[in-house]
Amino acid sequence: MKILVTGGAGFIGSNVVDGYIEAGHEVVVVDNLSSGKRENVNPKAKFYEMDIREEAIRDLFEKERPVVLNHHAAQISVPDSVADPLYDADINIKGFLNLLEAAVNSGTRKVIFISSGGAIYGEAEEYPTTEDYMPRPLSPYAVTKYCSEKYLDFYKHQYGLEYTTLRYSNIYGPRQIRHGEAGVVAIFMDNLIKGAPSVLYHFPEDPEGMTRDYCFVGDVVKANLVALSKGDGEFFNIGTGQGTKTLELYRTILGAFDKMGIDVAQDLWEPILKPARPGDLTRSCLSIEKAKRILGWEPRTSLVEGILETLRWRLGKE
Repeated sequence: MKILVTGGAGFIGSNVVDGYIEAGHEVVVVDNLSSGKRENVNPKAKFYEMDIREEAIRDLFEKERPVVLNHHAAQISVPDSVADPLYDADINIKGFLNLLEAAVNSGTRKVIFISSGGAIYGEAEEYPTTEDYMPRPLSPYAVTKYCSEKYLDFYKHQYGLEYTTLRYSNIYGPRQIRHGEAGVVAIFMDNLIKGAPSVLYHFPEDPEGMTRDYCFVGDVVKANLVALSKGDGEFFNIGTGQGTKTLELYRTILGAFDKMGIDVAQDLWEPILKPARPGDLTRSCLSIEKAKRILGWEPRTSLVEGILETLRWRLGKE
């Protein structure tokens, strides 16, 4: 099967590309390298350095005629979306519509759309949050993701374009960069390696920081593989169902350094506390029962295991 992966040079997208190629699929990667890296692209994939907003995208679809579009490319920073909503919408909505038009015109059968369970539910009263909970997006980034889900409904109704939406929690793992929803893992690791202090953003009532659902990228790859043949017309939370406070995450990373035999200066054992930023949520954790039931998917990697594997990768780059 030929699959076109946008954002396939980025952290999550490149790992998904590797998973597709390992499973025997033909993969085309589209990435403008604004945050992705050419070195991340699997050598067996065909690579196009392009922006998803370009008109030439439609010619590319006509040339390659992918069966499936896997859409990972996005503006992924919540604070950046608050600072510049127009830029956020230009990429995440107009860019996506450009892809959908190209997909319809070239005969693409299905879209696997990457949404954000870590953002679109807002300050959810249901915890862990199920897919039945009505999204209440509290940032422009979250708004664009929810809006894009609605466009998928239209394109399926109007043109028969099938889709499966994966609402990611905070994803971490090898190739992660400091930017974006779960970039805190990369930030903490980089700072500890450099001997620099880290910042823990928090709300006044909780100095241990915000709660997030951290899912290892290797498990996410498996969800993208299953979505090729299952979950048509549905949306699924992809996470762990377990909430982790930022301070707990920091200490888990410290523990990984200790297991690797790396000394960390005592003045770095605790992060610096700073107030939460615009768009930050107090907590987010996703119920994954629907993904278990319909996709037959669930995460297999514990936070401790995933952090260790991520640190091994990070140290291997030094």
